Amino acid sequence: MAAPSGGVNCEEFAEFQELLKVMRTIDDRIVHELNTTVPTASFAGKIDASQTCKQLYESLMEAHTSRDRFIKNCIAQTSSVVKHLREEREKNLDDLTLLKQLRKEQTKLKWMQSELNVEEVVNDRSWKVFNERCRIHFKPPKNE
Repeated sequence: MAAPSGGVNCEEFAEFQELLKVMRTIDDRIVHELNTTVPTASFAGKIDASQTCKQLYESLMEAHTSRDRFIKNCIAQTSSVVKHLREEREKNLDDLTLLKQLRKEQTKLKWMQSELNVEEVVNDRSWKVFNERCRIHFKPPKNE
């Protein structure tokens, strides 16, 4: 699934995570997808495995790219909010509400940054499974 079009709302971390979960559906279902679309040796003549693997490759690339863009966009937005709150905090050191808001945003930023690590693990797992099943049917372009 591609990232949502238009403005992305990164204000609520729970919504951010829910959207990532939906966007990771292709990775969560890759084993099932490969088992149902890439034939075993006995059924190899009935399905064009190279075309199926190519389509799956393109879908994975698109999904990984859009999720990476989505996560980095939210990190940039939240970083901007943190920067602004820091500047406000320096002007008004006695404002405890501002301090609480700053800490909340800093925590959210750390969580979003940790999603980049999760994304790396998810992507590595998907490519490993993809390569195990599709390496004899499809060779990805070298430039990617």
